[in-house]
Amino acid sequence: MTRVSDHERADDDADAGTESDADRDRVPVLLVRGDREYLVEPGDEMGTDLGVLEVPEDVHSGDTLETHLGDEFQVRRLRGPDLFHHFERTGAPMVPRDIGLVLGETGIAGGDRVLDAGTGTGVLAALMARAGAEVVTYEQDPEFADVARENMALGGVEDAVDVRTGDVLEDVDALEPSSFDVLTLDTADAPAMVEHAPDLLVDGGFVAVYSPFIESTREVAETAREVGLANITTRETIQREMQFDERGSRPSTAPVGHTGYLTIARNE
Repeated sequence: MTRVSDHERADDDADAGTESDADRDRVPVLLVRGDREYLVEPGDEMGTDLGVLEVPEDVHSGDTLETHLGDEFQVRRLRGPDLFHHFERTGAPMVPRDIGLVLGETGIAGGDRVLDAGTGTGVLAALMARAGAEVVTYEQDPEFADVARENMALGGVEDAVDVRTGDVLEDVDALEPSSFDVLTLDTADAPAMVEHAPDLLVDGGFVAVYSPFIESTREVAETAREVGLANITTRETIQREMQFDERGSRPSTAPVGHTGYLTIARNE
């Protein structure tokens, strides 16, 4: 995979296939051949065991490119689910299915303002921004925060995601009351932030808390009740991949079943 450090935001019209030449020239694309995937920028040269491939400046999704040995690669535009695989990682990011639950349960959409804590790799923040939200996200580790900013640029959402370095609890009193539609938390001290949810959220706003551990999840649910949040639900996120072969059909014997617990509550 080749990557440069100064990715620019894709034009919104890219989703409709009408991006400008200037925008397209700055946005990386995926080169795909079978189970191989390479992230490259227009104008780059990529060397593989299948030969050298020169990526034109005016490349766009749907093109077919050939190496100097004649092997073909298909060009694809980087889409939301691809971010999970191609963002630089600083830890284990929230998996796409759990992000889907957060988006579905809270209804995050264009015009929403989201406060996120525990940025990490930034996949959740980026996909919320791609859904149209304006995101303020906090990451305590300065190096992780720098990586997250680079990832936001790669995902084309750097203008919609404000990555802040620090502990959100230290800044909570400076945040404008009733100014966020959704609060998303993926931190060990999530219960302490839940205490502030009624003050930070608009009426009808949502809290979504993700944790891999049941102990902290229970504390989150209890805190949500104590501060008067409503419609509190906690679910374990489990999914089984199906396997189909000549012998028959069954769940895969090596799935990643459990990923964590998701607590949703509402400010009323």
